Amino acid sequence: MSKGPHGLRVLVIVPAWNEQASIAATLHEIHSCVPWADLLVVDDGSADRTAEVAVAAGATVCRLPFNLGVGGAMRTGYRYALRHGYDVAVQIDADGQHDPRFLAALVDRLDGADVVIGARFAKADDPYVVRGPRRWAMVLLAWVLSRLARTRLTDVTSGFRVSNRRAIALFAKHYPAEYLGDTVESLVIAARAGCRITQEPVTMRARTAGRASHSPVKAAIYLCRAVVALLLALVRDWPAQFEDEAEVRTSTTEPTTEPTTEPTSESTVEPTTDAPRSVAHPEARP
Repeated sequence: MSKGPHGLRVLVIVPAWNEQASIAATLHEIHSCVPWADLLVVDDGSADRTAEVAVAAGATVCRLPFNLGVGGAMRTGYRYALRHGYDVAVQIDADGQHDPRFLAALVDRLDGADVVIGARFAKADDPYVVRGPRRWAMVLLAWVLSRLARTRLTDVTSGFRVSNRRAIALFAKHYPAEYLGDTVESLVIAARAGCRITQEPVTMRARTAGRASHSPVKAAIYLCRAVVALLLALVRDWPAQFEDEAEVRTSTTEPTTEPTTEPTSESTVEPTTDAPRSVAHPEARP
């Protein structure tokens, strides 16, 4: 297991659902940009060959038995990072929209924060353009979260972000699986738990495969659902503070167990090789 900047152990978590057309290129690019990071693909119940392609590309793959959504997949990834003692967990989409060349800069910003968002709209010359109700929703969400986090945030729906050990411990236990939970609600949880949240300007790209669906009707629906999701996140009770550091250290030093590649196996023998593998993770269910 290699180490990245400042001797940190970094895990890149890639939630993927039916992304066999883009996952290999995404993983190869990540590895070329940050060869010191380990790659974990959480196959979110894909019906295609996403898992097989990811293993062939050199990633460890955690297969979920059915589709849980990005939030459920990411909670699995954070639990994996916590159990295996990683210092930094990175979320990158499988569709190629997140440019891993910005990853090192995001990790560097963890010196003064617990969660760093790779943000669009942070610079005047940002080429990413969103209009209509979808943009209105983004502005509203950013305005509310900026006040909650007590810092300027321009893109709270970005799924490109990095977290340190404190945030990993929090998200492994409390990461939400509901609509927009993996972005907006997770930041509400982090802010209420005392996380220091900041952002780093990045440039997003178009999907490398597949097709994004946008229409005026869907944009209006997105606006309404975003408002509802934000209100629910704000009224829910979330942890007021992080677990005691001693508890976090204890949990990261406990012996780890991994089942074999067979989903029904109860084996608790940890593989003795660092070679890419596909596992049915014991924390597959949030």
